[in-house]
Amino acid sequence: MADYALTGANGGAISGLLAVALFIPGLAVGVRRLHDVGKSGWFTLIVFVPLVGAIWLLVLACTEGTPGPNQYGEDPKGRVLAF
Repeated sequence: MADYALTGANGGAISGLLAVALFIPGLAVGVRRLHDVGKSGWFTLIVFVPLVGAIWLLVLACTEGTPGPNQYGEDPKGRVLAF
């Protein structure tokens, strides 16, 4: 029964709703990660360039963030949450 709800004749309404519900938070996390490396959030659109765009976005996501504050705020690794 659950399989039908995900992939049934109506095109997977639950899957569609889940994709829409996760798109905005996923986009927000991606933009914050790009801000960590000093890039604009608009760099997420580079994924629409076939093959090269996805690879370049992956490289940016795996790059070490800029040390210290940048134009998007403080360095999140610079904060110590010790008592």
